Amino acid sequence: MRVRLYVFLLVASAGFGGTLRSQEAQPQAQPAQRTMRVPDGGTSGRMESIFVPPKAGAPFTLTLATEWSRPMANGGSFTLANERRIVRDSKGRIYQERWILVPKGSKVKSFMDIFQITDPEQHTWYNCLTASKECKIFNYGLETTDKFAPAVVGSGPLPDGNGVRQNDDLGESSTAGLPTHGYRETTTLNAGVMGNDRPMVTTREFWYSAQLGFNLLSMVDDPQNGKQVFTVKDLSTSEPELSYFEVPEGYRVVDHRNDK
Repeated sequence: MRVRLYVFLLVASAGFGGTLRSQEAQPQAQPAQRTMRVPDGGTSGRMESIFVPPKAGAPFTLTLATEWSRPMANGGSFTLANERRIVRDSKGRIYQERWILVPKGSKVKSFMDIFQITDPEQHTWYNCLTASKECKIFNYGLETTDKFAPAVVGSGPLPDGNGVRQNDDLGESSTAGLPTHGYRETTTLNAGVMGNDRPMVTTREFWYSAQLGFNLLSMVDDPQNGKQVFTVKDLSTSEPELSYFEVPEGYRVVDHRNDK
């Protein structure tokens, strides 16, 4: 599951000089040839967000706030943000929205472009596009009987002497009103491993809820991608409405489960 990064491009239009001829002077009109100027570079794709497993007997409704900050060459930062709803019922069915990331504090408004519904009993994953009102069905392989644990890896040297990983247990706390356990992972790559001219340090800190089976607060600070912060808010552990797990009226359903 990924969250989409929309890049806002400033498009410059160039005027065409010269004298226009009359229609009579050109008995056979030709379609105008477009000139396209495409800039180099840029980024597109979906951001990886928190992972929510299909855990049975642990319903919730929440809002996930996301901020993605990247450093600028002048010492400042550029931050994108959004908020989206995620819901799970006691059967392990999950409904989650995908909203576009927009510049934080700007006049640009975010909007939901995709919502997804997964059902571990029916093994279905609906990926629904709001613009075309189309839901595509794919196979969903996760089960409520699967075991999910905090993504903790042991401390020690990285393979081939590329660096070192350090894991720290941050102990118990409370996040969004629920007990959580915190962990911090610091990975240091030696100079030259990834084209870096000095050691490259990535930090992951997360606060895991055993009751719900996922992180309620997660921070990733990566020199290649910047800092990403995922914060759970407006959390309720009551059973959600059944309507979240139904395809809305007016949406066309296309089955891709047997695609090769």
